[in-house]
Amino acid sequence: MTDGSRSRSSLAPGLAAVALFGVLAAAILGSAGGFGEPAGFPAGESVVHNIGYALFDIDLGEIAAEGFLAAFLIIALALDVALDAAIYLAKREDGGSIVSALTDGGRDIVDGDIHTVGDDPTANTVDRDVDTDPDNGGTH
Repeated sequence: MTDGSRSRSSLAPGLAAVALFGVLAAAILGSAGGFGEPAGFPAGESVVHNIGYALFDIDLGEIAAEGFLAAFLIIALALDVALDAAIYLAKREDGGSIVSALTDGGRDIVDGDIHTVGDDPTANTVDRDVDTDPDNGGTH
């Protein structure tokens, strides 16, 4: 047995979706006739070079475009600030000092060897090959 109000409340989202689809379909089909003929770029012109010239606001391109240097610099600055903030937030404080988030989980590095801190320091030992020949660019 179902309640009449319950079936009407479950019907409302479906009707809203159908109504939204109708509105969007009418808007898309109504505007399709208003578009003009597509216009391409001139033959033989490098579109990639012209986009690069427009990005850095250089007037060397054959295709007229607006300059985007200010927008490019603002986006670069915003991304730099976001990266710096992410690195700052990834650090954590341990005993009043900042500890880097790029630790390796508590392993000690001794003379190029990585040892696990615990009862048996040789259980998970990884020897790093160090080039000792100065002719090959080695330091020792």
